[in-house]
Amino acid sequence: MKYIGKLLPIDGYTVSINQDLPVDYSVSLTHLYQPLIGIQAVMLYYTMLNEIELQKEIGIQTHHTLMNYLNLPLDELYKVRLKLEGIGLLNTYRHDEPQSKQQYYVYELLSPFSPRSFFKDAMLSQLLFHHLGKDKYNQLKSYYEQTKSEEKLTSITSSFSDVFQTFEPHPINVESIASYQKDSSGPPIDSIDFSWIEQMLKQRLIPVKKILNRENKRIIVQMMTLYDLTSYDIEKILLWSLTEENILNVDEFKEACHNMFNSKQPNKSIKLADNQQQNKTNTNKKNIEAPKTKEEMLIQELETISPKQLLADLSGGNQASEQDMRVIRDVMTSQGLPSPVMNVLIHYVLLQSNMKLSKAYMEKIASHWSRANLTTAKEAMEFAKKELARFQSKDNQRRYNQKNYRAKQKEVIPDWFQNRNKTVTEVIDEASKRDEQKEKEELDLLLKRYKNDNN
Repeated sequence: MKYIGKLLPIDGYTVSINQDLPVDYSVSLTHLYQPLIGIQAVMLYYTMLNEIELQKEIGIQTHHTLMNYLNLPLDELYKVRLKLEGIGLLNTYRHDEPQSKQQYYVYELLSPFSPRSFFKDAMLSQLLFHHLGKDKYNQLKSYYEQTKSEEKLTSITSSFSDVFQTFEPHPINVESIASYQKDSSGPPIDSIDFSWIEQMLKQRLIPVKKILNRENKRIIVQMMTLYDLTSYDIEKILLWSLTEENILNVDEFKEACHNMFNSKQPNKSIKLADNQQQNKTNTNKKNIEAPKTKEEMLIQELETISPKQLLADLSGGNQASEQDMRVIRDVMTSQGLPSPVMNVLIHYVLLQSNMKLSKAYMEKIASHWSRANLTTAKEAMEFAKKELARFQSKDNQRRYNQKNYRAKQKEVIPDWFQNRNKTVTEVIDEASKRDEQKEKEELDLLLKRYKNDNN
């Protein structure tokens, strides 16, 4: 139901292809891509491919035509189109006509991998391995190893993570997500900020450029996307997969990523599935209102900004020191805190410690927040407020108890204060009586001693 309304039957479309297809593209589509995206998506690709020549005579056609060709309802047609986009076989552009208030789509077919190139792509080959199993995968692998877009076009191509999920997702965040320029073929994916890994390699005197070349970066990004690994996981796996000559062993790296995933998610299988979170994410984005209060503005900023930029902003625009960044990195990776939660932690610690970034204090709070499974800046902000209120309440109660204790203690009252309401004569008489009583007691004591001496 979530795909209804994304397309209309009367919406037009044209098809183009600006790449030469490999000779054995058909084999790749049926034997390698089809297990991943299904027969309907492959048939849509074939249908569009064969319509390129046909549309020269017919012109722009409507999506109702595709519905009749494939015998699919419109929502299913939209769904299989997304699969082609997510796997890297299709780019979609929307052409708007402001005057006529009409729109049509331009579908740019992308060339599939040849079978040999398919098995060189780390992500697709691993997915095929999990879909077909070890024996069938090895059989296929061993066998196969002997247009420019128009003006006013807006790319609305879905990325891999928009369309697919490889297992049931859990709330975990990778710090500093950035755009990554994809290769000419293969599924479009997101990338990570490699600055943390670069710093780690430099500290160990490992040549960064030799390890983090373009091909290795792509493999790292693919494995991270496929197995939902954090930067901290990737750092450990990367060091383990290096040879004595500081060369990344790709096979060992992929195997270690798979083992890491199994250790975290022992009962999960790696299979392509429709991304069930896509509709929820889009709905949530629509329902998000502009921040009204300063606190909401701060939370929104902490959700999107990086810890490095946050430190720079709090320092009046000055660049964050290397020591502070090292402290943040160590705490963030050891406790597995998402970037928004880490931002709140940095802000909280600086306010509580007179703008000093104490590692010991930060680690103590971070371990507590990690056990609380905080995932967003808003959750972390509310949690910090509750903890601060609870601490202040305990402190106030302690002070109140101390005050009551001191009040209950017996006070030493001077004689002059006790006799303030008496006359001078009364005070003198009382003093004389006390002196007479004292003399009498002393005299009795002397008599007792005298008797004892005589005996």
